[in-house]
Amino acid sequence: MFLLNAEKAHYVAMNGLKIICKFPFAKRIITNLYKQKNAEGITLLGLQFTNKIGLGAGFDKNAKYLTELETLGFGHIEIGTVTPKAQAGNAKPRLFRLPADKGLINRMGFNNDGATIIAERLKIWRQKHLRSTLIIGGNIGKNKDTPNELAWQDYVLSYNALHPYVHYFVINVSSPNTPGLRALQDKDSLRQILTQLQQQPQQLAQKKPLLLKIAPDLLPTQVDDVIDLYHEISLDGLVVSNTTLNRASLSAEGEKLSATAGAGGLSGKPVAKLATNLINYINTKSKGSVIIIGSGGIATETDAKEKYNAGASLLQVWTGFVYEGPGIVKKLARI
Repeated sequence: MFLLNAEKAHYVAMNGLKIICKFPFAKRIITNLYKQKNAEGITLLGLQFTNKIGLGAGFDKNAKYLTELETLGFGHIEIGTVTPKAQAGNAKPRLFRLPADKGLINRMGFNNDGATIIAERLKIWRQKHLRSTLIIGGNIGKNKDTPNELAWQDYVLSYNALHPYVHYFVINVSSPNTPGLRALQDKDSLRQILTQLQQQPQQLAQKKPLLLKIAPDLLPTQVDDVIDLYHEISLDGLVVSNTTLNRASLSAEGEKLSATAGAGGLSGKPVAKLATNLINYINTKSKGSVIIIGSGGIATETDAKEKYNAGASLLQVWTGFVYEGPGIVKKLARI
């Protein structure tokens, strides 16, 4: 797979797994190989997770591989980022490997099929898999051409479209790949988006947990604002963290590849310490009152333990999954 372009390799691998999983015997073999049968489940956000290891947003953007990813043992899958209208994302190539650092740089730009199509896909999947215990999260964002002052409308549109079919929502205002998006991490902008979304369940049948995904590059004062807002509006949790713009931890080879890749969010091992420190800061500052899903640079059992010790209750992998392969879920779920 590493001989192929990174984005092409992703789809070749997942489409290959989809074909294999169409055969019940082959699917059972994969389940036996990769699913952790003695994993410790957890009840969090009012939901029952069969294990603590999930797949972060950006891997299955369009909810096309839920069955296959569940077969590999993930306790939850976060789809998206989903925007109201379909968009192609940024020009290719837009996903780059940094093998020496076990990192990735992506500047995907919220490429997705749009909320209406993805909602219909989720509806069909849920109807076919009534006995599934997989928790599905919906990561939502704004379209590139939507001005920031109207961004809340995009979040509401995607929220309402996906609401019947996902178990929780994550608000993405922290991707570096949509121009101006990170400006929405300002306290007043966040308050507007989140309060608008909190009003929606009044018209819907059921309240779904609402979480916020933040960047590891926030200043301490900005993190304090997030914690204050979390309690002010009774947010349900934080996903910590998204990709970073910081390149300081890269090796010489990584720096060279980074220069070739250009702008974009860095993930994987180079972001591990940043994310762990941010989790620890939030957990300490809030005296453990903030529910945290830990993400960023998780590839080994040691990485996972560091995130738990810092204050995370659940974990999400992404880049670690690319480098370690499908066995990562079974390995981490036993902790």
